[in-house]
Amino acid sequence: MKFKLESTYKPTGDQPEAIRQLKEGLDNKLPFQTLLGATGTGKTFTVANVIEKVQRPTLVLSHNKTLAAQLYGEFKQFFPNNAVEYFVSYYDYYQPEAYLPVTDTYFEKDLSINDEIEKLRLSTTSSLLSGRKDVIVVSSVSCLYGIGNPEDFYSNVIEINAGQEIGRNKFLRLLVGSLYSRNEVEFSRGKFRVRGDTVDIYIAYGDIAYRVTFFGDEIEEIESFNPISGETIESLETATIFPANIFVTTQQRINSAIQHIQYD
Repeated sequence: MKFKLESTYKPTGDQPEAIRQLKEGLDNKLPFQTLLGATGTGKTFTVANVIEKVQRPTLVLSHNKTLAAQLYGEFKQFFPNNAVEYFVSYYDYYQPEAYLPVTDTYFEKDLSINDEIEKLRLSTTSSLLSGRKDVIVVSSVSCLYGIGNPEDFYSNVIEINAGQEIGRNKFLRLLVGSLYSRNEVEFSRGKFRVRGDTVDIYIAYGDIAYRVTFFGDEIEEIESFNPISGETIESLETATIFPANIFVTTQQRINSAIQHIQYD
């Protein structure tokens, strides 16, 4: 899918020339360009027009979460049909471990993770690894830190099709390998439940769930549904389930790590 800017406004004043020069600079592979303008002069709108013209995946960096959230909202409005993602630190509160020798006091590490931001981070990773080219990621300095091995993440992506031959138990093992946890009581993000030949999966990176119905060792039906109301959204021929955690790894790496630990 291509980037398509949705707006009732058209570039005016100095904006058309700025858009032209920025696009020309990108085409000429200039490493740095600066767009100047006072608050409220439409710099975000100008950049959105540049993105539409160059048709490239874009990383937008902000110096803090507040501005990143504002930019995310604006780009989401400009590109409602494209993958606009938000990637910032998911810690609401973080206290590293510390030791005060004067009082001989040890403070253990303490933290609080924001589940909604964790969902958005996983959505970002999923969009980038899905092969889509129409992706805009709005981020803070969080993008500088490692998020696990992309190859391991991708190797744990589960793709299913209606009519596919796969046993229910094998499918459940794939979900566990992708760090989804089984819970028959609390159906929340990153969890799945089993009811006879039906498996419900609440994806960790969105607000929908999948219902996979088996007939013997074959997938009979795939549906997406609202996990809150239970209402069916649509029937699907295929579905892609991305891992529930960015730090997923392969069984081969786990076995290798166990051997090294035992050796040490």
